[in-house]
Amino acid sequence: MKNTVHDLPIKERFDLPEGVIYLDGNSLGPLPKGTSERLQFMLTEEWGGHLITGWNRDGWMEQPARVGNQVARLIGAPDGSVTIGDTLSIKVYQALSAALKMRPRRRVILSDSGNFPSDLYMAQGLIGQLDQGYELRIVDPEEVADAMDETVAVAMITQVDYRTGRMHDMNAITLAAHTAGAVMVWDLAHSAGAVPVDLVASNSEFAVGCTYKYLNGGPGAPAFIYVRRDIAETVDPALAGWLGHDAPFAFELDYRPAPGIGRMRVGTPPVMQMTALEHALGLWDSVDMAKVRRASVALSDCFIREVEARCPALTLVSPRDSAARGSQVSFAFDNGYAAMQALIDRNVIGDFRAPNIMRFGFTPLYIDEADVRKAVDVIEDVINNGLWKHDKYKKQALVT
Repeated sequence: MKNTVHDLPIKERFDLPEGVIYLDGNSLGPLPKGTSERLQFMLTEEWGGHLITGWNRDGWMEQPARVGNQVARLIGAPDGSVTIGDTLSIKVYQALSAALKMRPRRRVILSDSGNFPSDLYMAQGLIGQLDQGYELRIVDPEEVADAMDETVAVAMITQVDYRTGRMHDMNAITLAAHTAGAVMVWDLAHSAGAVPVDLVASNSEFAVGCTYKYLNGGPGAPAFIYVRRDIAETVDPALAGWLGHDAPFAFELDYRPAPGIGRMRVGTPPVMQMTALEHALGLWDSVDMAKVRRASVALSDCFIREVEARCPALTLVSPRDSAARGSQVSFAFDNGYAAMQALIDRNVIGDFRAPNIMRFGFTPLYIDEADVRKAVDVIEDVINNGLWKHDKYKKQALVT
């Protein structure tokens, strides 16, 4: 493979530790080169040199919209339909509460058992706060489309399952929701930067996602929210934050929502984190998402073939069909936590998800076929020779 900014991989544009095969970009993306320098400039020249004038002089106040447009291009959304800020849980809450107000006579939030728990927790908390008889209905992923009926107000679905990589058909699920008269909210946490997404084609009302995985924004990088343009002027943000006001520096005592997606802003932009994200998103200026998808499928398929041929103790739990799978592959192993620690100790970094899933992400920006084959060499050694049995690998850390 060529190694230029126009072809994949582009390893030279990341600060990856020497000798490490990083298969966990689906959980936290690595550091792009130049991000440290960009942050240092922001700290010393902008914050240090310009002080509070940086909000105007350095464009800090416009960052949520500016960076939102960078994300929009990766998820098939038009400029002016995405804003950045706050955490993903906050953005889930905003989208879900606004969606419920659009269907005031319905009382069901539909989700599935493959959704990320935090999304479900936010729904449960909102239901408790509203105390109006709402119900969170959780079905198996395969039953989502059939579960759409006239009782459903909102369907809140994560496109790619965080554990197995199983991927929903966005257009089909959205069509089922709309046919039933429901509002659609997509969580793109494991989609943005990993698989091609076309929110306009799907006709979904809302989408949310994080930026520290495939978008390489860094730990704690802010989340994004998308609102379909035809409803953006009428959605009612439950969290009426100062910076979501139409004229925040008029300091009015009553809230007036900003026009369009601006009303979904809440708190002060996290300028340092957003600066790192803005720089990282520059990587995508020369990257074709269709090419990323083709490469990730090839890498994932190669990984599955090699692991199944060489490590019979591992059981594939991801879909075998690449069209039904995101950009990660998961295998079940009863001692998966210890085995993953042994792999990490040998510079092959994936992660573990309870109860027994070993999870590996494939990001073609910095992973190639040689990396995959080297990783499987290590996995074969660790699994088949029982190297995971050492006591030091069995003590579970705070983050798995």
